[in-house]
Amino acid sequence: MSLPPINIEVISRRIVERLRWYIRDHAKRKCGVIGVSGGVDSAATLALLVRALGPEDTYCLILPSDSTPERDIEDAKKLIRLFEIPEESWEEIPIDPIVSAFEEKLGSLTDVERGNIKARVRMTILYQRAYRLKGLVVGTGDRSEILIGYFTKYGDGGVDILPLGGLYKTYVRQLAKYLGVPAEIADKPSSPALWKGQTAATELGLDYDKIDPILHYRFDKWMKPEEIAEAVGVPERTVEEILRRVEVTEHKRLPPEIFKLELYT
Repeated sequence: MSLPPINIEVISRRIVERLRWYIRDHAKRKCGVIGVSGGVDSAATLALLVRALGPEDTYCLILPSDSTPERDIEDAKKLIRLFEIPEESWEEIPIDPIVSAFEEKLGSLTDVERGNIKARVRMTILYQRAYRLKGLVVGTGDRSEILIGYFTKYGDGGVDILPLGGLYKTYVRQLAKYLGVPAEIADKPSSPALWKGQTAATELGLDYDKIDPILHYRFDKWMKPEEIAEAVGVPERTVEEILRRVEVTEHKRLPPEIFKLELYT
């Protein structure tokens, strides 16, 4: 069983309106700053941001590393051309020299350690540019990634606003195509590309076409794991593994815990 249909046109319009209001009216900022990876989430977010603010006030950064597939860089540039981002409103900054500086001081790093540093270096660059341009950092994470904690805390999770945060990955792919993103980008297998060969499906053990219904039936319909397993057509153990991910990554979705010590005085 798949996800129920949604009204992509209405959702697109509401996100655009909210983006424009949040950046221009609420935060009183001039532009949105976005990291464009060449994947579906950043593609859909870029399309929405251009509709909300116009290409001149959409500032794009391509931040490749040694683990970034060449196709992703090419797709990121293709999207920038497609949505007519002016030459002065985008730049490419390779992050390897910065990551190497960390490794020189910290010693040899595992793939995960190096990957987290890459994500946090990108966050730092986005915020530096946002400060200079009087803008906000527009995140590209979707509801699927947020719920299962498939993001780097204070890395790609370090943003000012998440336009796609209420949409499962399945819906984001539909939205991207509606917004004019080429099908080869909208349907590209998801990967943070923090190390070579990394893919979301391999790391998570399941594709989003199964993860999304599990999340929907649990957190929108509040079905029991055994009911979800039957509805989605996966073992109950698989459902429990996904829900376990949600549980153990809760700290990523919450602000830091503040100890209210006045209670003990």
